[in-house]
Amino acid sequence: MNCSMIRKKISSKKNKSGIVGGQRIYVLTATVIILGIIILIRLYVLQVLAFSKYRALADGQHKVFSELTAKRGEIYLKDGEDKYPLAVNKDYSMVYIEPKIINNRDEVVDRLSQILGMSKEDLKAKFSNPKSMFKIVKHKISSDEVEKIKSLKFDGVKITTETLRYYPGSELASQIIGFVGSDGKKTMGRYGIESFWEKELRGKNGSLSQERDSMGRWMSITDRNIVPAEDGVDLILTIDVTVQYEIEKMLKKTVEKHSADEGTVIVQDPETGKILAMANYPNFNVNEFNKVEDMKVFSNSAVSSAYEPGSVFKAFTLATGIDTGVISPSTTYVDNGFVKKSGYTIKNSDEKAHGVQTMTEVLEKSLNTGVIFVEKLIGNKRFGDYVKKFGFGKDSRIELPNEARGDIRNLKNPRRDIEFYTTAYGQGITTTPLQLVDAYSAIANGGTLMKPQIVEKIIYPDGKEKNIEPEKERRVIKESTAEQMQKMLQSVVTNGHGKRAAVPGYNVGGKTGTAQVVKPGTKGYEEGFTIGSFIGIAPIEKPRFTVLVKIVNPKDVQWAESSAAPAFGEIMKFLLNYYNVEPMRNSR
Repeated sequence: MNCSMIRKKISSKKNKSGIVGGQRIYVLTATVIILGIIILIRLYVLQVLAFSKYRALADGQHKVFSELTAKRGEIYLKDGEDKYPLAVNKDYSMVYIEPKIINNRDEVVDRLSQILGMSKEDLKAKFSNPKSMFKIVKHKISSDEVEKIKSLKFDGVKITTETLRYYPGSELASQIIGFVGSDGKKTMGRYGIESFWEKELRGKNGSLSQERDSMGRWMSITDRNIVPAEDGVDLILTIDVTVQYEIEKMLKKTVEKHSADEGTVIVQDPETGKILAMANYPNFNVNEFNKVEDMKVFSNSAVSSAYEPGSVFKAFTLATGIDTGVISPSTTYVDNGFVKKSGYTIKNSDEKAHGVQTMTEVLEKSLNTGVIFVEKLIGNKRFGDYVKKFGFGKDSRIELPNEARGDIRNLKNPRRDIEFYTTAYGQGITTTPLQLVDAYSAIANGGTLMKPQIVEKIIYPDGKEKNIEPEKERRVIKESTAEQMQKMLQSVVTNGHGKRAAVPGYNVGGKTGTAQVVKPGTKGYEEGFTIGSFIGIAPIEKPRFTVLVKIVNPKDVQWAESSAAPAFGEIMKFLLNYYNVEPMRNSR
């Protein structure tokens, strides 16, 4: 081959290679440009259009946030100079499983079923999500169950400790305290003090946050942000543990003796408004609240159950009459045994006419016609104003949930005489036991309505204490009126229907009340269904206690003088002895 031919061949190869190489460069350039455009579009979508979504995902992947749990505040009753734990925190053992790492599921289910007394079906349901790393099997397991589970040495079956609420008194003050339970979404205080003071008792959880790497490990070079938990406050109630215990015992005995549906007792210090005891029966074991079938038992009837009070209300009608100057204890009227108004005939409870009677005798014999006589002299509007001044128809502001206001709407129209007549003897309106005992305390303390108080002291996590001071609501009646009413109430116990409420060695005053109960869906009353009440004060010379006893539907007696009054006498005797109140020389 000659030289010219060789040069042509080489030249031909160079031209072909150049053309191919140039095409490759163009293709590569175009590819890079297209990929760049795609990347830019993707970045725009990720960083602009979907920024919030992916920022949240990134935070979830690269940051850890764990709450530092606050310690729930504890609740105490007074116990002399000491305190009695009513609601405390207690550590319990709990068993849980990690379904993701359990391979021998059937064996685990079989053995745990034997140890914990749970059905295999319930245990198998715990494995519904095989990728789960945490599933609670059972709370509050015994030490024996703990040892048996540990001896199994199963991978993925763990024991841990959890802090839960414990109530050392079980049934003691159950409706006052309430309990900590779940509403299906979160655990919180439910009913009673636990509910009303939830925010203060719960405290505020803290937090810990720090960057983590892709393997989930803490990154030591990043800052760790810690917000410490704020523990809840402790509360000391005004309730005396011994008084509460004894009152509950006496109330239970009375309810069972008369085969009654339920009962309520409240003991109040009239000078301060402090509640010394508040009991309802039936009650419940707070540690086993989940076993209660009738949720009605959780409710504190002393504050949340309004009823027509009956003749115990007559004391307020007479107090209003004395305070407005239209009557005195010795004022007389002629009792014909009935009053007719607006087509209604109102009779005395004994259906008798008693002739000339003083106002003191009206209270002693509980004459409906007598208090109607007084209400007429007072006038409807003025009478209605005094009913409100005594605290009826509004909240008392006690530190407990679900307080009922009672219903005094019948007094809205001053032209409806019949409504005011029935109110004068405690029918046609509703009140709560708490409102009644607080209003009687106004008579006992010289005429001032006090705010009912059930929390004595707040103790903060740093140890600082705050005493809750008694609060005066307003003056309701003059001091002279209160003194006259105290003597009239004493006469009821000495000479009237309240004889069985007497306490030997002391001057006691009070009033019975036997109220009918409205039949649902009608304007009439339930046949044979009554609520017996007795409210009284002692000692008359300087009242230390105001006590209300309410017995619902006693089956063996009709009148409060045979049910509530004797219980009151027993309770007041205990109180006077327990607090070392000296007997009065002139007592009868």
